Amino acid sequence: MRRFDFAVGRTNPETFPVDRVQRAAKTAIANEYAQLTEYPGKLGHPGLRAAMAQREAEREGAAVDPDAIALMNGSMQAVTLTAEALTAPGDTVICEEVTYSGTIGAYRTLGIDMVGVGVDEDGMRVEFLEETLDRLGEARKPKFIYALTTYQNPTGTNLSLERRHRLIEIARARDIPIVEDNCYGDVHYDGEKPPALYGLTDYENIIYMCSLSKILAPGMRLGYLYAQPRLLETILARRHDAGGNYLAAAVVAELYRDGVWSLTEELNTSLKVKKNLVVDGLADAAGDICASSNPSGGLFVWVRFPEDVDQAKLARLAAERGFFYASGANFHIHGDEVPYLRLAFGHVPDDDIKDGIPILAQCLREARTSNEAPGFQGLFD
Repeated sequence: MRRFDFAVGRTNPETFPVDRVQRAAKTAIANEYAQLTEYPGKLGHPGLRAAMAQREAEREGAAVDPDAIALMNGSMQAVTLTAEALTAPGDTVICEEVTYSGTIGAYRTLGIDMVGVGVDEDGMRVEFLEETLDRLGEARKPKFIYALTTYQNPTGTNLSLERRHRLIEIARARDIPIVEDNCYGDVHYDGEKPPALYGLTDYENIIYMCSLSKILAPGMRLGYLYAQPRLLETILARRHDAGGNYLAAAVVAELYRDGVWSLTEELNTSLKVKKNLVVDGLADAAGDICASSNPSGGLFVWVRFPEDVDQAKLARLAAERGFFYASGANFHIHGDEVPYLRLAFGHVPDDDIKDGIPILAQCLREARTSNEAPGFQGLFD
């Protein structure tokens, strides 16, 4: 049976730069074979740290010290190490009410009490943040605020500039660190790139995370953490793996010897085509019963469907026809069965998108328990 797999966010294998990576690997091994016999240390490959500092500085227009960057085995290691360093079981963390399922899983394992703030088309609803903090009180003061500020997973939204400034103001006034996860920030299609929080302020309690999984390949297991010395030292004190994959880092440093942007923009071109196919397909096949995002970046489309959809039936119907998606409950911090689903399109062949989206639309129709109007106009009303 043909398989339409929109469940897991991955990059496009059709455009992976095989020849360039092979050349980079050959050069990196020839030049750095001696270093491969050593342990990389807590910060990791200096050349890749320099390349990522350049990436950040060019995007944000702010100087970034490579020695304030620690390479990670994917940005999820940064998420986990930071939480381990700053929390104990039972401690509170504030995050978006719907957020990355990997982060939710890590925080649950660590016994963290997640308190959610709603999300709308402008990202986290920061106007409710102070009210939430007041309600929690000093006894449950959060150890940090975790936010996917750009091309948020799963919603694809961007935290507005006004809200970014307000988030920083509130965090500074309350002396609460911010953990900014920007792993999708350079998977960019349209408009101006939103600024990272650290580029907007001199507030030192910002821990920034980014990744190469989304602009190159998750199998490389390369991400990084950027923080000021006190917080960086606190987090790295939890690291006991002797450093990340030096070979992968050396290869990617060589690949990006002349910068990340040319290759990144090249790969983003095909991703934008896929995103548009999903958005247009949903509008054509399910526009009367669904609302969906049209993100300016990232790897996901967030879909809202009527509350009368029987979600167990929907999952069964879709699986019987080879269609797989991520349920909205996977991204809700408390696992609530919200009437949403997420479609990951980065790795899906164009023909599978064209043929698969109508299958999903038909399954949604068949899983409804009434023929009433959906009762909403957009994703968040």
